[in-house]
Amino acid sequence: MASTVSDGDGAADRYRRAQRGLSRLLLRDVGRLWQLFSPARPASFPDWLESANEVVARYGDMSASLAAEFYDAQRADADARDTFRVPLADSPPADQIESSLRWATHDVWPQDAEAGREPLPARLAVAERRTEAATQKLIADQGRETIRQAVRQDRQAVGYARAAALGACAFCALMASRGAVYATAESAGREANERFSGDASVAKFHDNCHCAIIPVFRGQRFELSRHAAEWDRLYREHAQGFPGDQLRRFRAAFKEHQVAEGR
Repeated sequence: MASTVSDGDGAADRYRRAQRGLSRLLLRDVGRLWQLFSPARPASFPDWLESANEVVARYGDMSASLAAEFYDAQRADADARDTFRVPLADSPPADQIESSLRWATHDVWPQDAEAGREPLPARLAVAERRTEAATQKLIADQGRETIRQAVRQDRQAVGYARAAALGACAFCALMASRGAVYATAESAGREANERFSGDASVAKFHDNCHCAIIPVFRGQRFELSRHAAEWDRLYREHAQGFPGDQLRRFRAAFKEHQVAEGR
């Protein structure tokens, strides 16, 4: 009999909580590092970038290790008998990290307020939030890419699903409601987001996104969690059959459903 795997089972929840806990530790260290960020001393910016790069690389490797441990456990539960070594995803390239952090902090330069701009303290607060969000995505993506790479290379893997918790945004809910279709851009459904392009964007994730990837193996049957099944119902009733307008229609139904449920 085929075993069942779900985005809402205990293993998936524990893994998502572990990655979220790692994100909290990252943000603690990013907050400490932020104390070294000083628009009054532009010459110190390269040193801050270098330190931030080291923090992201360290936590990204931990995220990849957590993902590999989860993948191995899921593979064992699927009773895959052959040997497979999970390839850990590389740290983001230094220029990618630098680009993300320059984007996050660009509004603080120059430090003096110009016409129509917020005062410097307000801009610094925004820059700090953006820095936290950008670094969180970078390390979470390294863990997610570890599982994606493993699914591509493992002969026992057939695809993966997106696991989103209650409280997720409409976009993540829609992607999670699709189930275990994620293997290629075509199977994921390009029409769900017109900006899908290339293998790396088969499943998109945004800043501060805590969705996880759940591998599915031969002989397993994937089953949506109760909340993801409800999201799937909303999609089928309100958005299916409207190419090009699916996400907008789903967002509207999702928002109305949340209001009706009191969330």
